[in-house]
Amino acid sequence: MERNERWQDWMILTLGVWLFLAPFFMAYASLAGAAGWNSYIVGGFIAISAASALWWPAPKAPEWINLVLGLWLVAAPFVFGFYGTEAAAAWNLIAVGILVAGEAAWALAARPADGAHAPHH
Repeated sequence: MERNERWQDWMILTLGVWLFLAPFFMAYASLAGAAGWNSYIVGGFIAISAASALWWPAPKAPEWINLVLGLWLVAAPFVFGFYGTEAAAAWNLIAVGILVAGEAAWALAARPADGAHAPHH
């Protein structure tokens, strides 16, 4: 796949950056709590993984990483129990998680198994 055809990776990169910055813009109840740390750490990993997929498009590892991280974001508010106390943060993580996991799955499905360029039609 050509770099300019990797819109999924650009979208995931944007979501990762948003997630990293979200605690400041959405005024999470505790910037140092579980919601904040999930946003910083997972958002940073998502952004780094998406950037690596953009600049080194052959391996599928970044997409798999982002798929797992997206699913984690959906589960995190329930695992750490902040879905009831920090609803905005929880919904932000869940929404971003669904989008990241969906885009990563789409990118995986669109990329050939051997990492070669897809034929142009």
